[in-house]
Amino acid sequence: MNSIFKALSDPTRRDILALLREKDRSAGEIADHFAISKPSISHHLDLLKRADLVSAERKGKQRIYSLNTSIIDEILAWVVDLKSNDNE
Repeated sequence: MNSIFKALSDPTRRDILALLREKDRSAGEIADHFAISKPSISHHLDLLKRADLVSAERKGKQRIYSLNTSIIDEILAWVVDLKSNDNE
């Protein structure tokens, strides 16, 4: 869970997740939305992958990134459980 919150703590990574919410994208398509270097985008994507927030599938020479909605569901369930335990 710590890796998830670390990944979510950065605004660029949250923006990447918002882009992937719209549709799956290649690293180049993601990088086109930011005024930072492609190696920096790769670093952000690597942290998101390690936190299991995104997945990557190789298609030819590209990697296509997609949002891992199941981990988002787990985070939301944890937050709801935390909140419901607070009311007891």
